[in-house]
Amino acid sequence: MNRLDVLRMLADGLDVSLQVLRPDASAPVAAVTVPPTEESNDLDQARLLISGHPVPEVLLAADPTEAPVTVAELQAAVDRVWELIHSNQFAELSKALGSLLPRIERAARTAPTDQRPHLWGRLGRTYQALSAAFVRQDEGDAAWIAADRSIRAAEESGQPLEVFAGVFRLAQAKHYDQADHSATTALHALEQHLQAGNPTPEAPSVAGSLHLVLALTNARSGERSRARQELDRARKVARKLGEDRNDFNLEFGPTNVEIQTVSIAVDPADAGQALDVGTRIDASGLSAERQAPLLPDLGRASTQRRQLGEALGVLLQAEELSPDLIHTHVTARATIRELLLVAGRSATSELRDLAERADARA
Repeated sequence: MNRLDVLRMLADGLDVSLQVLRPDASAPVAAVTVPPTEESNDLDQARLLISGHPVPEVLLAADPTEAPVTVAELQAAVDRVWELIHSNQFAELSKALGSLLPRIERAARTAPTDQRPHLWGRLGRTYQALSAAFVRQDEGDAAWIAADRSIRAAEESGQPLEVFAGVFRLAQAKHYDQADHSATTALHALEQHLQAGNPTPEAPSVAGSLHLVLALTNARSGERSRARQELDRARKVARKLGEDRNDFNLEFGPTNVEIQTVSIAVDPADAGQALDVGTRIDASGLSAERQAPLLPDLGRASTQRRQLGEALGVLLQAEELSPDLIHTHVTARATIRELLLVAGRSATSELRDLAERADARA
């Protein structure tokens, strides 16, 4: 790898142009602007949905009215949103939310009183889905806003555990110290609830997920000892559950804990452990949302071990499983770019084509 390659990677990581670090470098050729297509996974429309108050006209109406609400229809639409999240179909998600989110926002405020708690609950889950999508696209600020709105809606619904699921989404979107604070505070309250009696399985699922987000947060901030502690706590919760569950669309269970173990191991370049754990995981029972991130992590670990053929193989497998994720997720694209740089002149046409499709050229 030459010095220019290193500077280019550094510039990408800092989100600045190469010319900022090396003024004499040639300016990149201007990209041709391509009109959006049906395959576009841009979340611009979804981003607009969280800009400002969702239904300002309701605030000024003396007696706001709403067409009859079919709660079952809205429930089915929210379930469909989560199907799109779990399959990483961001383009379809953005289209679906464009009409659904304002409709639920209005209905939650104007529907008959007895229907409102349920509608607030559906609204909270919709915002959780939007937050999860923004996290996948590395849109931290937008994810934070969506998660915060999910918490408010969940509280209005009268479902406390939905609030804690919203805190999990919030922690995924925040900076390390903020994520640690919000998740730890929620866990303290939740653990008191768990110790007080016979909780439903949903409560341990949320607690285990919060331990996982703390493990990832601490690993990425260099707190390796704390990360291992939180991972062990999540593993203990998963063992007590004894199965992979999908409470509040968290997909918490033994398999997800091992997937996060790989993510934590690959961060400090402990490629051996990541490959040892990752290659033994059977994630076929989980959604594409959970399966797909495992493969780029294994690709990154294989790249670190200079196992370039294996790295390319799992990245192509990930692309087949979830094209949207591999073509747009920051970490996945960085892994492809790293592999391309390591391969250098020996990069195969398959690898170059993958980098082209993901816009991850070195």
